[in-house]
Amino acid sequence: MCSIIIGVHAEGVYAAANRDEMASRAWEPPAEYWPGICGGRDTLGGGTWLALNRHGVMAAVLNREGTLGPAPGKESRGRLPLRALAHASAAAAAAAIAALDSGAFRAFNLVLADAGGAWFIRGLGTGRPEVLPLARGVHMVAAGEPDDLANPRIARHLPRFQATPFAQWGGLLADRSGARAEQINIAAAENDGFGTVCASLVCLPHGSVTQHMFAAGPPDVAELRLIRWNVRYGAEY
Repeated sequence: MCSIIIGVHAEGVYAAANRDEMASRAWEPPAEYWPGICGGRDTLGGGTWLALNRHGVMAAVLNREGTLGPAPGKESRGRLPLRALAHASAAAAAAAIAALDSGAFRAFNLVLADAGGAWFIRGLGTGRPEVLPLARGVHMVAAGEPDDLANPRIARHLPRFQATPFAQWGGLLADRSGARAEQINIAAAENDGFGTVCASLVCLPHGSVTQHMFAAGPPDVAELRLIRWNVRYGAEY
């Protein structure tokens, strides 16, 4: 179960995310694998779990409970952020995803954001995806609904993120304490090869340059480093 924390504020939107996956599933660190889009690339499915475009839009996809891995006849969920990032705003991206057939994918959660706001989208495997704007404040999404305090991980960590400045969120992503169901940073060696494989911090501020920091491993081991790209568009994101 991956985790993403979204802070929606008047001055912009901020995000922190840990990607949980089988350690044996190959992936590549963020780069511009797709024109105008920078993100990590999943070698198996060819898509991404989190990426940004040159307009300052972020898209991140998460599995819903009990849907880990691909399924025959279903499109990879990693293609959803790429479809979203074909648009110049998070609002336009949300409208485009809402028009898709959820049945083409295994169940998913998708978080979209730019400096102006953030959206949560749930795809339940039938019908159209459902779009929910995220209100001002700090929210947390895992394998179910946003801010669901029945989820032990959210119950433990959401109050911590809400009480902590964004500059310190990287330390919260690195936390391995708590019972297994509560952990935000999972040791793969202790969990049959499934655990936290990388981490991201994203700043989408009004009137300033978008920033994406990435740790190419569990965030208690790997350093969060600034991703530099898109210089041909006149700015480094």
